[in-house]
Amino acid sequence: MLKPDFETTYSALRKQLSGIDYPAVKMLLGAKILGNDLLIPFFGIPHRVSRSGVTDMAGGEINPALEVVLCQYVLSCPRETPSGGEELVTFREFGASGPLTGYFVENTQKLIAGAFGGNISALEARCKKLKGILHADDDASYDLCVKFSALPKIPVFLRFNDRDPEFPAQCAILFKRSAEQFLDLQSICISGTFLAGSLIAT
Repeated sequence: MLKPDFETTYSALRKQLSGIDYPAVKMLLGAKILGNDLLIPFFGIPHRVSRSGVTDMAGGEINPALEVVLCQYVLSCPRETPSGGEELVTFREFGASGPLTGYFVENTQKLIAGAFGGNISALEARCKKLKGILHADDDASYDLCVKFSALPKIPVFLRFNDRDPEFPAQCAILFKRSAEQFLDLQSICISGTFLAGSLIAT
């Protein structure tokens, strides 16, 4: 997979922000308004989206990949709240995900399984630190189930089974099917890899 040029992508997307009716998209996105800006949390960290670009709450620059995700979230806002789409799916189940699937699996599920196999207590502690909700659906087939909020309309679900004498640790990252109505596939991929990187770095 070629390394994306997020700065160039963000520059192109930023020019489109001036045409957005922010009050109109506020409710559909689950965002808040501060003055003329949208306030949108990404994994619990608030950011400002204005007609001139995306910043942190102090007006400072953020990671270009996150700039792209937040721009796409605003620009891809559907005209009405999608009906259905509650089914949980893996990344590979999104349409046309093929070129990104291998990258996603290596940099999310395998990364987390390799880092926390044999140390599920550390994974649970780091999930809590990132404001994950433990045992989100009480799925008895997993040792650990956690729900995160990537964006107000984009929950991310982590399912983890620790290693045992017969099997290695396994991790699954799931999204609601409706996620693809709010974000492009690259941005969904970034959301998953951001979570994995944050868990390991926390």
